[in-house]
Amino acid sequence: MTELRKTVESFWATAEARDWDTFADTLAEDVVYTLPQTRERISGRERYVEFNREYPGDWHLRIERIVAEPEQVVTWTHFTVGLEEMYAISFFTGDEHGRISAITDFWPEPYEPPAGRDHLVERY
Repeated sequence: MTELRKTVESFWATAEARDWDTFADTLAEDVVYTLPQTRERISGRERYVEFNREYPGDWHLRIERIVAEPEQVVTWTHFTVGLEEMYAISFFTGDEHGRISAITDFWPEPYEPPAGRDHLVERY
């Protein structure tokens, strides 16, 4: 198991536990968080921790899958906020100290498939 994978597992566990001090310890001081779909970026550990601390609602998460390389980790995560459910795909880059230096989040939304392929697929 890679050092960064352990860091990312701790990142998610401490986020779920709302343990913001330990959560902050997983991050490099100059961490950059990017949301390509909304074209938002947060730079710096303090601002990113505050962003998560202030996020509205009683959200909870579980990791569906982790794929790890020494300097890159990808997670597929399931979130709930009340009755709403959503998934995120997150790409993590690590620094030389094993902390998270960059996070890029994608929040795909479900949609109805195009007509004409129902004879090829199974809906779940």
